[in-house]
Parts: sequence; C-alpha cells; structure tokens
Amino acid sequence: MSHILIVEDEAIIRTALRKLLERHKYRVSEAGSVREATSKYHLGEVDLIISDLRLPGAPGTDLLKLAGDVPVLIMTSYASLRSAVDSMRMGAADYIAKPFDHDEMIATVRRVIGKAEQSRAASNNQQAPSRTIAGMIGNSPVMRELYARIHKVAPTDATVLVHGETGTGKELVARAIHEESRRADKPLISVNCAAIPDTLIEAELFGHEKGAFTGAQTAREGLVAAADGGTLFLDEIGELPLEAQARLLRVLQEGEVRPIGAIESRKVDVRLVAATHRNLRQLATERKFREDLYYRINVVQMSLAPLRERGKDVLAIAEHLLQKFCTKVGRAILKLSPEAVQAVTTYTWPGNVRELENAIQRAVILTEDNSTEIDHKTLDIDLDLVPVEEADPERRPRSLHSDPREDLSLEDYFARFVLEHQDTMSETELAKKLGVSRKCLWERRQKLGIPRKKSRRAAAEAS
Repeated sequence: MSHILIVEDEAIIRTALRKLLERHKYRVSEAGSVREATSKYHLGEVDLIISDLRLPGAPGTDLLKLAGDVPVLIMTSYASLRSAVDSMRMGAADYIAKPFDHDEMIATVRRVIGKAEQSRAASNNQQAPSRTIAGMIGNSPVMRELYARIHKVAPTDATVLVHGETGTGKELVARAIHEESRRADKPLISVNCAAIPDTLIEAELFGHEKGAFTGAQTAREGLVAAADGGTLFLDEIGELPLEAQARLLRVLQEGEVRPIGAIESRKVDVRLVAATHRNLRQLATERKFREDLYYRINVVQMSLAPLRERGKDVLAIAEHLLQKFCTKVGRAILKLSPEAVQAVTTYTWPGNVRELENAIQRAVILTEDNSTEIDHKTLDIDLDLVPVEEADPERRPRSLHSDPREDLSLEDYFARFVLEHQDTMSETELAKKLGVSRKCLWERRQKLGIPRKKSRRAAAEAS
C-alpha cells in the first residue's frame, strides 16, 4: 500500500482528497503547512507528496528540495501555464489544477507513483554510481558527471581548464585531479593569478637570476620549476598579464622555463590545471588573452555548477559544515530549524559554497548556548527573491504586449519584462516590479546576458 502525504491548508479540500485516496487503497497522512509536514513526518518515508502551491509560511515548492527523491505533485487554484512551467522547472513530478477531477487525480497519482517505482528499479539495476571525491560533497546529476570526468581525466597528463563561479570549489577539483594522477607523490603548486601584482607575477612564476631587476639580491626558483614532476594549478588564469602568458605558452609547448635574467632554460615536466570564472574565448577575441594560449590550455574542460543549480546538495553541504563548525568550537551538534532549512534551500547563494560556509559559521557562533537548533535569523542572509508562488498573481509584473497564457519559463518572462521596460524604469523600479532586490536584478542580468541601459529618465536628469 503506497503512502501519500497531503500538504494542504484548507481542511475541506484536505479531507476530501484523503477520503478519495483512501477509497483507492492508499495510506494517507496530512499536514497543513510545510513546517508541519517536516516536523511531523520523515518525508523520505512516503511514496508521494501532494502539496498545494500556496501555503501559509512557505510555498509548497519548498518541499521539492526537502523531499529528497520522493516525487511531489503540485496543486494550485491558479490554473495558469506559468504556474505549471515554474513548478515543473523546479522539479515537480506533475501538476494538477483545483478544483480537480477525481478520475484525473487518481490517474495522475498512479502515473507518478508508477514512474517513481520504475526509476528506483532502474537505479538498483545500474552499476554503482561514480566514486565521490574526497572533500567534495553532493550527489546531484551535475556532481556525479563531474566525479566521472575527474576519474577519467586525472590519470592522463592532459591540461584541464576548469570553469566556475567564485566559491564553487575549483581548487578542490585541481587537488582531486592531482591526487588521482601518477604525479600524486609530487608537489601540487597552487597560484592565484589575481592575487599577485602584475609587476611580480613573472618573477613568482618563472623565477629570476640575481640582479635581474632592482631588488633581486639573490637568484630565486619560480613556482613553475617548484612544480616540476607535479601539477601547477593556476587559478583565475584570465588575470594573467600578456607577457606572462607568452612565457607560460613556452612552458607548455617546449617543456622548459627560463628565469628572468637567465641565458639558459631548464627542462620542466609540469601538468597544468587552470581555472577561471571568465569567458576566455571572449577575452581572446578582445585580445585580452592570447588566442594560442587559450587553445593550448583548452584540452579538457570541466564546469562547476553554481550552488543554486545543485538541488539537494545545498542542504547536504550545509549540514556537513554545521557539524564541522560545531565540532571546531566544541559545542553539541546543532540542527537546522525548518525555517533555516527553507532559507538555505531557497536562497540563490551568489557566493556559492564560500558564502554558505560563512553563513553557517556565523550562525554557529551567534546561536545561544542553550539552543539545539540554528534559527534562520542567525544565518543573516538576504532572501532577495520573493518566490513567485507566494506573490499575488494580480500584482506580478505583466508585459503590455505578452499573452499571459503563453508558455514562458520564468527566465523568459524575466528577460522579456526587463527588455521591454528598462528604457522607462529605473533599476529600483524594475526590481520592485519583479519582486527582487537590485542586487538580484543585477545578478540575473549577468546570467541572462542583458546589458544595463541608461534609462531616459536618468539621461534627462544627467543632462
């Protein structure tokens, strides 16, 4: 007998749905909100969650991340294509409008549960998933793909280019590649190219002879030579000056390095792992990065997904960090309160794992000694994006020229609204209409490639 959890704040609807499901031999539990559901039940032990979209406190879509692999069927009174698109994009197993037809509901429940059972059976018949990487947490599809690529590429000597936003763990990838390579017993030398002044970067990387320049009182071996036999990790390689890029290209092409002021070169055997958050191809087009170096380092690419695209990994990482910092300060292990879980899983984390780590550490420090839970307030994060499900549909921004029945994704809708109104609205007005902060508006512009234009109003004020 399949176990179904109904999360619905209207008692009449909840009771009617429970009776309908029980008539069809389903075991049913009930809750009136996300908080009640998470506090009364272990969500991983049910076979299906049927949740209303609009609930007191938190929207039903919050259950998509809290439920693990359990499918979630979303109900809503607002039978619009937009609600359907947004719910399905967020991971809902299916969508049904209220008032629902009884036969349609039962057919949908059977289909969703059957599909989930088939998926579990197929998963059990597959080979063991990719081995995880020490220091890296997550079992989302993007992380499993990353693990598999690391395991495949690491034993070779191929140059690797790692793309990823700040704080996604690019150095962890470099370390994993090094430790799974034949060079594991040799040094891994990590260099942040953005942290060294342009005037010093060449001397730091390639070394120098005594008297090569003012202040060079002794000869010094560079970091490239120090990595001989091992791996050189160049983080933020897009910040490397063009002169240093030319020297690095010689290292890769000829396998030799010549210190500043030296006459002779020395052979080096170095594997390069480079990382950047910038578009090197675009930089090469703009002549800000050597095109020949770009093609030389772009042998194998790896992309690190931002935290907002890693689904349930966010909660797993948060709980790991919570245990780590509790142990570090010598206090009993804390738990995340239901509100804190919702905050962690709904925030966009522009700073990724580094920002999450800071928030958890701050919360552990600020939580009272007699408390057993982390309160969402101590996380002190700016939940700048109002969930579209919680907003009043009549107050949502609507394009004067768009059809509300049109099947648009949330990002399509955002882009269309900004492009149509940015000439007549300030950034503050745009953000207010979209229900986001100015910071979130800027981040969405960057992600969707929508350049900011100076509004007519601002231009008039400037003149």
